[in-house]
Amino acid sequence: MPPDASSPVGTINIVAVGEKPLIQPIDMDGFREHNRAKPKGLVDKLMSEHDAIAKYLHDGDYLGIELYGTCRCPVSLTREIVRQGIKDLRLAGQGVHEADILLGAGVIKELDFTYIGMEVYGVSPIVRRAIESGQVTNVVEWSNAALTWRFKAAAMGVPFLPTRVMLGTDTLKYSSAKVIECPFTGEKVALLPALILDTGIIHVHRADKYGNCQIDGISGFAVEMARASKNLIISAEEIVDTEVIRAAPDRTLIPYYLVDAVVHAPMGSHPGEMGGMYERDEAEYRSFIKSAATPETTAEFLDRTIHNVPNHQAYLELFGAEHLESLKIGS
Repeated sequence: MPPDASSPVGTINIVAVGEKPLIQPIDMDGFREHNRAKPKGLVDKLMSEHDAIAKYLHDGDYLGIELYGTCRCPVSLTREIVRQGIKDLRLAGQGVHEADILLGAGVIKELDFTYIGMEVYGVSPIVRRAIESGQVTNVVEWSNAALTWRFKAAAMGVPFLPTRVMLGTDTLKYSSAKVIECPFTGEKVALLPALILDTGIIHVHRADKYGNCQIDGISGFAVEMARASKNLIISAEEIVDTEVIRAAPDRTLIPYYLVDAVVHAPMGSHPGEMGGMYERDEAEYRSFIKSAATPETTAEFLDRTIHNVPNHQAYLELFGAEHLESLKIGS
């Protein structure tokens, strides 16, 4: 039943609380101040993976990655994070392969996450080892929708969003959400706290040098996460002239003024796939899955694909132009 209109003003009944503490405190005013200070002019933001990560990600930062599974994942940027030895990161997202790489490298301390697995190949042994060993000190659980709406709350400039997601599940129990009685209807609603990232990394189909970004196909939670990031690093399959962007403005999901760095990364999602451009490299992904079995084989994988190669271009050269060309759709 709706609350009585004559009930005391100024109180809302909290009926349940997730038992996990917030990993990232909500500082909405600080986030607004940070965004106000960002340059709004058309500034050339093109730089290398090395320079982008070195400038915009630091030890202990809260990092967000996007998208799902192995689709459009920012793997070239993820490898650079490991290559630079950044440590004690807190991580949010719905990624799979990138999270495995970061966890296997031992750079993640806390997780705000929904799912980390190898899809049809099962649960990742890297995740299990990282959590059971105590390497990851805190895991806070959310549904896919809940995490996206936490980003949306930050993008809207509000400290939380009321939803009905996760109600009646143990996911809510192991989250940082709160459940209240709605002051209008008396029904239970879950309050999802805003999630503000220190740095977000997103891989897109095309961008101009200023940071205007377009995504073909599934957009995931790129729109929300881009607007919830203090610093935003974009990697792009193609760098195009601004006139190409202006010719189809409705496809520009991330505008330039949100972006801090733009990295040209052809096949930047490899071994993952890029909608409309190339398929997943199943042979290489199976090789990674096999390497995930033990800490020793994981370390060998990291040496082969990250530590022993100086940059993304050198990584691609490991596979050869002919093999990479065979992955392209229509080849």
